[in-house]
Amino acid sequence: MEDTANLVVYRNGEIIRNTHEGVRFVSQNSFSFVVPCTMTLMELQNGLCQSMENGTLMRFDTIPITDEASMQNMFEIHRQTYMRHPQIELYVEFEAEEAVAVQNDIDVNDDIAAVYEGMNSDSEEDFEATYEAGDEDEDGDVGVEAAVENVVVRPSSSQPMGVPPFMCELDLDAMHAPEFPEYANRGIVDPEDGEFRIGMEYRSRKSVVAAIRSFTISRGVDYDVFESEPQTFYAKCKMYGRGCDWLIRASLIRRKGCWEIRRYNGRHTCTIGTISQDHSKLDSDTVAEAIRPLVESDPSIKVKSIIAEVQSRFNYTISYRKAWLAKQKSVALVFGDWEESYQALPWWLSVMVQKIPGSVVQIETRPLYNGNEEAQGVKILHRVFWSFNPCIRAFRHCKPLVQVDGTHLYGKYKGTLLVAVAQDGNQNIVPIAFALVEGETADVWHFFLRNLREYVVRKDGVGMISDRHESIRAAVNRSGGDWQPPRAWWMFCIRHIGSNFLRAFKVPHLQKLVVNIGYSRTVEEYNTNYKRLEERGEAYARWCDAIGLRHWVLAFDEGHRWGHMTTNLVECINSVLKGARNLSVLALVRATYYRLNELFTRKSAESHERKRAGFTFSAFAQQRIEASMQQAGNIVVHRFDRRNEVFEVRETTTEKVLVVDLARRTCDCGHFQVERIPCRHVIACCANQRLDWQLYVHDVYKMTEVRKVYRFEFTPLGDPESWPAYEGPTLVANPAQRRTSKGRPKLTRYLNEMDSRDMRGPRICRLCGAQGHSRSKCPQRAGPSGAGS
Repeated sequence: MEDTANLVVYRNGEIIRNTHEGVRFVSQNSFSFVVPCTMTLMELQNGLCQSMENGTLMRFDTIPITDEASMQNMFEIHRQTYMRHPQIELYVEFEAEEAVAVQNDIDVNDDIAAVYEGMNSDSEEDFEATYEAGDEDEDGDVGVEAAVENVVVRPSSSQPMGVPPFMCELDLDAMHAPEFPEYANRGIVDPEDGEFRIGMEYRSRKSVVAAIRSFTISRGVDYDVFESEPQTFYAKCKMYGRGCDWLIRASLIRRKGCWEIRRYNGRHTCTIGTISQDHSKLDSDTVAEAIRPLVESDPSIKVKSIIAEVQSRFNYTISYRKAWLAKQKSVALVFGDWEESYQALPWWLSVMVQKIPGSVVQIETRPLYNGNEEAQGVKILHRVFWSFNPCIRAFRHCKPLVQVDGTHLYGKYKGTLLVAVAQDGNQNIVPIAFALVEGETADVWHFFLRNLREYVVRKDGVGMISDRHESIRAAVNRSGGDWQPPRAWWMFCIRHIGSNFLRAFKVPHLQKLVVNIGYSRTVEEYNTNYKRLEERGEAYARWCDAIGLRHWVLAFDEGHRWGHMTTNLVECINSVLKGARNLSVLALVRATYYRLNELFTRKSAESHERKRAGFTFSAFAQQRIEASMQQAGNIVVHRFDRRNEVFEVRETTTEKVLVVDLARRTCDCGHFQVERIPCRHVIACCANQRLDWQLYVHDVYKMTEVRKVYRFEFTPLGDPESWPAYEGPTLVANPAQRRTSKGRPKLTRYLNEMDSRDMRGPRICRLCGAQGHSRSKCPQRAGPSGAGS
């Protein structure tokens, strides 16, 4: 905030003055970008000319911005009003004259060019915040000095298309601002005594009922509804006529376009006869509205946290069921209804493909039958595969390695989310493809791997890491060689190997040894570990032999693992898709879109800054190399050929002798060929013969290549009101996939040896101390005293 500012530029439009916000800019060709607050006017002019591909100078109007002092004044206004308006709006007009030569006292070098490289699409959230129509402004008293700042508007749609903070972790408080601040007091009781007054106005029937509910809950009283019509709401205290005369009547006033309190008898004079932990008016709908900000930030919020929030806010303790129902309703309010999301999904995907050419969407449907007849124009969504074009292009500059896995969905309908991830040269996970499917079957994995190979992972020589599920094995065998050597190498996650071993033999003390066998970087290390396992039991060794060495041992994978032994999908789910698995299908797909945009935007900025700071290699590679340099001092080098390619090295501390072959890029330690980064022995050889060790660092670790991973940007989808109409069948959920049981969904994944729950001891009753049952089911719960009373 102190060093940069978001600048929104308008051109070829108009300036609308004397609006309720003050001054408003309107343009069809606006764009936004980030500028340093130390930028000069000349740098801004150069950047705008370069971005618009126009050689004319700009004349800045309204503020105006004509010198360095006005530039700094603009940024000072931005700092003072940042919390209310996070952007600066700049209106640009072109003069019809010859371009005046701009003095290039400051070279527009690579660094400055990189500042403007992403001008036209810094953030699609900013774009949508500016152009989505129908929301309310936060402050209607914007003066002329603040006229350069953002006006936020949003669309209205039955299926929510807004961007909650959960989607991209940005501050979107402005989306809830009222459109006409002069009516901001509607629905708020008199702050002096908290009582209603005749003549108080509210925007809608819903707001006046909510205000009465909130008043009743806070006072600890209750009421009965005597009349509830579209134009009238009339309620009386439950003790009316028995010591209390409280009543309230609100009606719709058409000429004002609002609801108004028409009758009010004043304060309650009753007292509650019984003390209750709950309140009848504190229903799940009221709680759903109250916790809406929490759900927007984290839809996976725990029910216990909701109960605590309600207790803190209303001083009532609601039941677990009411809190759970409130959470489901709030999730539906924020992220959309499940059935409607299935219908809106193909529309959103079609628009996304139009806005981001090169993206891939593959949908499989099934016919819907009404009795024995097939329904016309309606299909069941069976499976959907999608991959965004920036992700497809990013994989070309990642390590030639893909990791695939699936995770269950926890929403209204059963299903599985399949994810494929890659990794850049700095060990960052890059999700590249997704699929929503009915489960993990051979047909499902064939559908996913076929599309993944056809549209995303198109180069040969790649490695794929997954678990040992038989459905994946069947899909690989059906791939026609697409996922088999020499086009690809299929390898297993060592974490799953260890779990499978523990399930087969129930010997936890040997699980670590099996994992160490998989991590063996050299044949000698493998033979040593394998012999230790064989000595403890022939059956253990035979079980490992059945897997196949190249599938799980690092020394035999020909370098296709790049040192990675697990799928790491849990990390991907937690960082990129946290909380999205219990959302509707459209919200889940949109979450991947906005989260990946945020990921690409941040990583692009990080890689740019590192490159600008002068670093040649990624932070991961740099740490590896620096560590090797520190350890290379105690190594004696002997050259064995005139081409300076083959060396024998001896570590003085361990007296270990190893062979280094620079031509084949191998070292007996195994690190060089596994990670493609010079180990300490290679560094010692290069230093001994004055060779450049940087030649032996793989290109994937260079910052020029890491920057290319995040070079391609996501595109804002714009206002849904402007989207083209969807032409295609209406999609619905598969009725067979709906969860039939009431309440919270049951745990759908089978717990195995990788889960800590299996490592717990037997259940112990806290009442009697016996094993095998809990306190709630203890036979001594009634107790001897209870029997005799």
